[in-house]
Amino acid sequence: MQKSLYLTSNGRLKRHENTLYFEIGDEKRAIDIENVEQIHIFGEVDLNTKALNYISQYGIILHFYNYYGFYTGSFLPRKKNVSGDVVVRQALHYLDREKRLFLAYCFVESAVYHMMRNLRERKEAEAFLIAIEDEWEKGRFNISNIAELMGLEGRIRNIYYQSFNQFLPDDFAMEKREKRPPTNPINALISFGNSLIYSHTLSQIYQTQLDPSISFLHEPSEKRFSLSLDISEIFKPLIVDTVIFKLLNNRQLELEHFDEDLNYCYLNQEGKKIFLKEFQNKLETTVRHRQLNRNVSYKGFIRLECYKLIKHFIGDQIYSPLRAWW
Repeated sequence: MQKSLYLTSNGRLKRHENTLYFEIGDEKRAIDIENVEQIHIFGEVDLNTKALNYISQYGIILHFYNYYGFYTGSFLPRKKNVSGDVVVRQALHYLDREKRLFLAYCFVESAVYHMMRNLRERKEAEAFLIAIEDEWEKGRFNISNIAELMGLEGRIRNIYYQSFNQFLPDDFAMEKREKRPPTNPINALISFGNSLIYSHTLSQIYQTQLDPSISFLHEPSEKRFSLSLDISEIFKPLIVDTVIFKLLNNRQLELEHFDEDLNYCYLNQEGKKIFLKEFQNKLETTVRHRQLNRNVSYKGFIRLECYKLIKHFIGDQIYSPLRAWW
Protein backbone atom coordinates (compact mmCIF):
# COMPACT_ATOMS: atom_id res chain seq x y z
CA MET A 1 0.00 0.00 0.00
CA GLN A 2 1.36 3.43 -0.96
CA LYS A 3 1.51 5.72 2.04
CA SER A 4 1.38 9.40 2.91
CA LEU A 5 4.52 11.16 4.08
CA TYR A 6 4.18 14.04 6.55
CA LEU A 7 7.04 16.56 6.83
CA THR A 8 6.59 18.61 10.00
CA SER A 9 10.18 19.84 10.33
CA ASN A 10 11.97 22.56 8.38
CA GLY A 11 14.36 21.21 5.77
CA ARG A 12 15.09 20.57 2.11
CA LEU A 13 13.73 18.10 -0.42
CA LYS A 14 16.56 17.22 -2.79
CA ARG A 15 17.20 14.69 -5.51
CA HIS A 16 20.62 13.10 -5.75
CA GLU A 17 21.00 10.70 -8.67
CA ASN A 18 17.94 8.39 -8.38
CA THR A 19 17.10 9.05 -4.75
CA LEU A 20 14.95 11.69 -3.10
CA TYR A 21 16.20 12.94 0.25
CA PHE A 22 14.75 15.08 3.01
CA GLU A 23 17.55 17.00 4.68
CA ILE A 24 17.23 18.47 8.17
CA GLY A 25 20.44 20.32 8.93
CA ASP A 26 23.24 17.80 8.46
CA GLU A 27 20.87 14.85 8.68
CA LYS A 28 19.83 13.25 5.40
CA ARG A 29 16.86 10.85 5.15
CA ALA A 30 16.21 8.81 2.02
CA ILE A 31 12.57 8.64 0.90
CA ASP A 32 11.21 5.38 -0.51
CA ILE A 33 9.61 7.25 -3.36
CA GLU A 34 8.07 4.18 -5.03
CA ASN A 35 5.93 3.58 -1.94
CA VAL A 36 4.78 7.17 -1.42
CA GLU A 37 1.48 8.41 -2.82
CA GLN A 38 1.48 11.95 -1.43
CA ILE A 39 3.67 14.25 0.65
CA HIS A 40 2.18 16.70 3.15
CA ILE A 41 4.48 19.63 3.95
CA PHE A 42 3.89 21.47 7.23
CA GLY A 43 7.32 22.94 7.86
CA GLU A 44 9.42 25.40 5.84
CA VAL A 45 10.76 23.12 3.13
CA ASP A 46 13.00 24.16 0.25
CA LEU A 47 12.80 22.26 -3.04
CA ASN A 48 13.81 22.93 -6.63
CA THR A 49 12.60 21.95 -10.10
CA LYS A 50 14.99 18.99 -10.15
CA ALA A 51 13.20 17.50 -7.14
CA LEU A 52 9.74 18.46 -8.49
CA ASN A 53 10.39 16.83 -11.85
CA TYR A 54 11.57 13.65 -10.13
CA ILE A 55 8.53 13.61 -7.86
CA SER A 56 6.25 14.15 -10.89
CA GLN A 57 7.64 11.07 -12.63
CA TYR A 58 6.13 8.98 -9.84
CA GLY A 59 2.80 10.84 -9.83
CA ILE A 60 3.30 12.01 -6.24
CA ILE A 61 1.13 14.89 -5.03
CA LEU A 62 2.50 17.57 -2.73
CA HIS A 63 0.13 19.27 -0.27
CA PHE A 64 1.23 22.45 1.50
CA TYR A 65 0.01 23.84 4.83
CA ASN A 66 0.63 27.18 6.50
CA TYR A 67 2.25 27.97 9.85
CA TYR A 68 -0.97 27.11 11.68
CA GLY A 69 -1.31 23.76 9.93
CA PHE A 70 -4.12 24.61 7.52
CA TYR A 71 -4.18 23.70 3.85
CA THR A 72 -2.88 26.33 1.41
CA GLY A 73 -2.41 24.48 -1.89
CA SER A 74 -1.17 21.48 -3.82
CA PHE A 75 1.31 20.54 -6.52
CA LEU A 76 -0.44 18.10 -8.86
CA PRO A 77 1.68 16.28 -11.46
CA ARG A 78 0.37 15.92 -14.99
CA LYS A 79 -2.76 13.81 -14.75
CA LYS A 80 -2.59 10.50 -16.61
CA ASN A 81 -6.01 9.01 -15.87
CA VAL A 82 -8.22 11.32 -17.94
CA SER A 83 -11.52 10.94 -19.78
CA GLY A 84 -13.22 13.80 -21.59
CA ASP A 85 -16.44 11.78 -21.71
CA VAL A 86 -16.56 11.42 -17.91
CA VAL A 87 -15.85 15.12 -17.36
CA VAL A 88 -18.59 16.14 -19.83
CA ARG A 89 -21.10 13.85 -18.11
CA GLN A 90 -20.00 15.15 -14.71
CA ALA A 91 -20.61 18.71 -15.89
CA LEU A 92 -24.02 17.79 -17.29
CA HIS A 93 -25.04 16.44 -13.88
CA TYR A 94 -24.09 19.78 -12.37
CA LEU A 95 -26.07 21.71 -14.97
CA ASP A 96 -29.22 19.61 -14.47
CA ARG A 97 -30.95 20.98 -11.36
CA GLU A 98 -32.56 17.70 -10.27
CA LYS A 99 -29.46 15.60 -10.90
CA ARG A 100 -27.31 18.05 -8.98
CA LEU A 101 -29.72 18.16 -6.04
CA PHE A 102 -29.84 14.36 -5.89
CA LEU A 103 -26.06 14.09 -5.54
CA ALA A 104 -25.87 16.95 -3.04
CA TYR A 105 -28.57 15.26 -0.97
CA CYS A 106 -26.60 11.99 -1.03
CA PHE A 107 -23.50 13.69 0.41
CA VAL A 108 -25.48 15.30 3.21
CA GLU A 109 -27.44 12.13 3.93
CA SER A 110 -24.21 10.16 4.39
CA ALA A 111 -22.68 12.89 6.57
CA VAL A 112 -25.76 12.98 8.83
CA TYR A 113 -25.79 9.18 9.05
CA HIS A 114 -22.17 9.14 10.24
CA MET A 115 -22.76 11.96 12.72
CA MET A 116 -25.64 9.99 14.23
CA ARG A 117 -23.50 6.85 14.17
CA ASN A 118 -20.89 8.61 16.30
CA LEU A 119 -23.49 9.70 18.86
CA ARG A 120 -25.27 6.34 19.08
CA GLU A 121 -22.17 4.99 20.80
CA ARG A 122 -22.48 7.58 23.59
CA LYS A 123 -25.42 7.48 26.02
CA GLU A 124 -24.57 10.95 27.38
CA ALA A 125 -25.31 12.41 23.92
CA GLU A 126 -28.70 10.71 23.50
CA ALA A 127 -30.69 13.96 23.66
CA PHE A 128 -28.57 15.45 20.88
CA LEU A 129 -28.97 12.30 18.77
CA ILE A 130 -32.75 12.58 19.11
CA ALA A 131 -32.59 16.27 18.17
CA ILE A 132 -30.59 15.47 15.03
CA GLU A 133 -32.97 12.69 14.05
CA ASP A 134 -35.93 15.01 14.50
CA GLU A 135 -34.30 17.84 12.52
CA TRP A 136 -33.37 15.48 9.69
CA GLU A 137 -36.77 13.81 9.42
CA LYS A 138 -38.55 17.17 9.65
CA GLY A 139 -36.41 18.84 7.00
CA ARG A 140 -35.24 16.28 4.47
CA PHE A 141 -38.57 15.92 2.68
CA ASN A 142 -38.91 19.67 2.18
CA ILE A 143 -35.72 20.31 0.25
CA SER A 144 -36.20 22.06 -3.08
CA ASN A 145 -32.77 23.62 -3.67
CA ILE A 146 -29.12 23.51 -2.59
CA ALA A 147 -29.42 26.47 -0.22
CA GLU A 148 -32.18 24.74 1.77
CA LEU A 149 -30.16 21.54 1.90
CA MET A 150 -27.05 23.33 3.17
CA GLY A 151 -29.16 25.16 5.73
CA LEU A 152 -30.49 21.84 7.04
CA GLU A 153 -26.99 20.37 7.14
CA GLY A 154 -25.73 23.44 9.00
CA ARG A 155 -28.44 23.18 11.67
CA ILE A 156 -27.71 19.50 12.19
CA ARG A 157 -23.98 20.06 12.41
CA ASN A 158 -24.51 22.76 15.05
CA ILE A 159 -26.47 20.28 17.20
CA TYR A 160 -23.77 17.68 16.59
CA TYR A 161 -20.97 19.99 17.72
CA GLN A 162 -22.93 21.00 20.81
CA SER A 163 -22.96 17.33 21.85
CA PHE A 164 -19.16 17.20 22.08
CA ASN A 165 -19.20 18.81 25.52
CA GLN A 166 -21.11 15.80 26.84
CA PHE A 167 -18.33 13.27 26.26
CA LEU A 168 -15.04 15.14 25.75
CA PRO A 169 -12.80 16.36 28.61
CA ASP A 170 -13.90 19.64 30.23
CA ASP A 171 -10.72 21.47 29.18
CA PHE A 172 -11.69 20.89 25.53
CA ALA A 173 -15.13 22.48 25.78
CA MET A 174 -16.57 24.22 22.73
CA GLU A 175 -19.20 26.93 22.90
CA LYS A 176 -19.60 27.15 19.13
CA ARG A 177 -17.86 26.15 15.92
CA GLU A 178 -15.29 28.75 14.88
CA LYS A 179 -13.31 28.36 11.67
CA ARG A 180 -11.64 31.64 10.72
CA PRO A 181 -9.79 31.55 12.95
CA PRO A 182 -10.30 28.73 15.47
CA THR A 183 -9.89 30.28 18.92
CA ASN A 184 -9.75 27.20 21.15
CA PRO A 185 -8.24 23.70 21.04
CA ILE A 186 -11.32 21.74 19.95
CA ASN A 187 -12.00 24.13 17.06
CA ALA A 188 -8.32 23.98 16.12
CA LEU A 189 -8.49 20.17 15.98
CA ILE A 190 -11.61 20.14 13.83
CA SER A 191 -10.14 22.67 11.38
CA PHE A 192 -6.82 20.83 11.21
CA GLY A 193 -8.51 17.48 10.66
CA ASN A 194 -10.86 18.89 8.02
CA SER A 195 -7.88 20.33 6.12
CA LEU A 196 -6.29 16.89 6.12
CA ILE A 197 -9.38 15.06 4.90
CA TYR A 198 -9.82 17.67 2.16
CA SER A 199 -6.28 17.15 0.84
CA HIS A 200 -6.47 13.36 1.14
CA THR A 201 -9.78 13.35 -0.73
CA LEU A 202 -8.24 15.52 -3.44
CA SER A 203 -5.45 12.95 -3.81
CA GLN A 204 -7.98 10.16 -4.33
CA ILE A 205 -9.98 12.21 -6.85
CA TYR A 206 -6.74 12.90 -8.74
CA GLN A 207 -6.21 9.16 -9.22
CA THR A 208 -9.55 8.88 -11.04
CA GLN A 209 -11.12 10.46 -14.14
CA LEU A 210 -13.20 12.93 -12.11
CA ASP A 211 -12.70 16.68 -12.36
CA PRO A 212 -12.14 18.01 -8.80
CA SER A 213 -13.52 21.46 -9.64
CA ILE A 214 -17.02 20.31 -10.68
CA SER A 215 -19.10 19.82 -7.54
CA PHE A 216 -22.72 19.50 -6.50
CA LEU A 217 -23.27 20.40 -2.84
CA HIS A 218 -20.67 23.17 -2.74
CA GLU A 219 -20.82 25.74 -5.50
CA PRO A 220 -17.97 25.37 -8.01
CA SER A 221 -15.75 28.43 -7.88
CA GLU A 222 -12.23 29.62 -8.48
CA LYS A 223 -9.29 28.75 -6.22
CA ARG A 224 -10.69 25.56 -4.72
CA PHE A 225 -11.38 21.93 -5.63
CA SER A 226 -14.99 21.88 -4.55
CA LEU A 227 -15.69 18.22 -5.37
CA SER A 228 -13.18 17.42 -2.63
CA LEU A 229 -15.34 19.46 -0.25
CA ASP A 230 -18.41 17.46 -1.31
CA ILE A 231 -16.88 14.03 -0.77
CA SER A 232 -15.14 15.15 2.42
CA GLU A 233 -18.55 15.71 4.02
CA ILE A 234 -18.98 11.93 4.14
CA PHE A 235 -15.64 11.33 5.83
CA LYS A 236 -15.33 14.20 8.30
CA PRO A 237 -17.48 12.49 10.95
CA LEU A 238 -16.29 9.00 9.97
CA ILE A 239 -12.54 9.71 10.10
CA VAL A 240 -11.68 13.15 11.50
CA ASP A 241 -14.12 13.26 14.41
CA THR A 242 -13.41 9.71 15.56
CA VAL A 243 -9.67 10.49 15.59
CA ILE A 244 -10.36 13.60 17.70
CA PHE A 245 -12.55 11.66 20.15
CA LYS A 246 -9.89 9.00 20.63
CA LEU A 247 -6.98 11.40 21.08
CA LEU A 248 -8.80 13.57 23.62
CA ASN A 249 -10.57 10.88 25.63
CA ASN A 250 -7.38 8.83 25.86
CA ARG A 251 -5.47 11.97 26.86
CA GLN A 252 -3.00 11.55 24.03
CA LEU A 253 -3.48 15.24 23.31
CA GLU A 254 -3.40 17.77 26.14
CA LEU A 255 -3.57 21.56 26.30
CA GLU A 256 0.24 21.65 26.23
CA HIS A 257 0.07 20.51 22.60
CA PHE A 258 -1.57 23.78 21.53
CA ASP A 259 -0.28 27.33 21.07
CA GLU A 260 -2.20 30.59 20.83
CA ASP A 261 -1.39 33.65 18.77
CA LEU A 262 -3.64 36.74 18.59
CA ASN A 263 -6.96 34.90 19.08
CA TYR A 264 -5.69 32.02 16.94
CA CYS A 265 -5.37 28.56 18.50
CA TYR A 266 -3.41 25.84 16.72
CA LEU A 267 -1.54 22.58 17.27
CA ASN A 268 2.15 22.95 17.98
CA GLN A 269 4.69 20.73 16.24
CA GLU A 270 4.47 17.91 18.79
CA GLY A 271 0.67 18.08 18.69
CA LYS A 272 0.68 17.84 14.90
CA LYS A 273 2.88 14.74 15.02
CA ILE A 274 0.52 13.02 17.47
CA PHE A 275 -2.55 13.88 15.39
CA LEU A 276 -0.96 12.92 12.08
CA LYS A 277 0.15 9.54 13.41
CA GLU A 278 -3.34 8.65 14.61
CA PHE A 279 -4.94 10.09 11.46
CA GLN A 280 -2.71 7.94 9.25
CA ASN A 281 -3.43 4.87 11.39
CA LYS A 282 -7.14 5.49 10.83
CA LEU A 283 -6.69 5.83 7.06
CA GLU A 284 -4.82 2.52 6.94
CA THR A 285 -7.34 0.63 9.09
CA THR A 286 -9.16 -1.96 6.99
CA VAL A 287 -12.72 -3.27 6.96
CA ARG A 288 -14.06 -6.34 5.18
CA HIS A 289 -16.15 -5.04 2.30
CA ARG A 290 -19.50 -6.78 1.99
CA GLN A 291 -19.78 -6.58 -1.81
CA LEU A 292 -16.13 -6.75 -2.84
CA ASN A 293 -15.33 -9.54 -0.34
CA ARG A 294 -11.92 -8.08 0.45
CA ASN A 295 -10.41 -5.76 3.02
CA VAL A 296 -10.68 -2.06 2.19
CA SER A 297 -8.91 0.72 4.11
CA TYR A 298 -10.63 3.93 5.13
CA LYS A 299 -8.51 5.65 2.49
CA GLY A 300 -9.75 3.06 0.00
CA PHE A 301 -13.35 3.92 0.82
CA ILE A 302 -12.67 7.50 -0.31
CA ARG A 303 -11.45 6.17 -3.67
CA LEU A 304 -14.49 3.90 -3.93
CA GLU A 305 -16.81 6.91 -3.57
CA CYS A 306 -15.06 8.42 -6.59
CA TYR A 307 -15.57 5.25 -8.61
CA LYS A 308 -19.24 5.10 -7.63
CA LEU A 309 -19.69 8.67 -8.85
CA ILE A 310 -18.11 7.79 -12.19
CA LYS A 311 -20.49 4.83 -12.57
CA HIS A 312 -23.37 7.19 -11.80
CA PHE A 313 -22.26 9.76 -14.39
CA ILE A 314 -21.89 7.20 -17.20
CA GLY A 315 -25.20 5.53 -16.34
CA ASP A 316 -23.89 2.20 -15.05
CA GLN A 317 -25.24 2.42 -11.50
CA ILE A 318 -27.18 5.00 -9.49
CA TYR A 319 -24.97 6.55 -6.83
CA SER A 320 -25.52 5.39 -3.27
CA PRO A 321 -23.27 7.06 -0.68
CA LEU A 322 -21.31 5.20 1.96
CA ARG A 323 -23.16 4.25 5.14
CA ALA A 324 -20.64 2.56 7.42
CA TRP A 325 -22.06 -0.82 8.45
CA TRP A 326 -19.26 -1.93 10.77
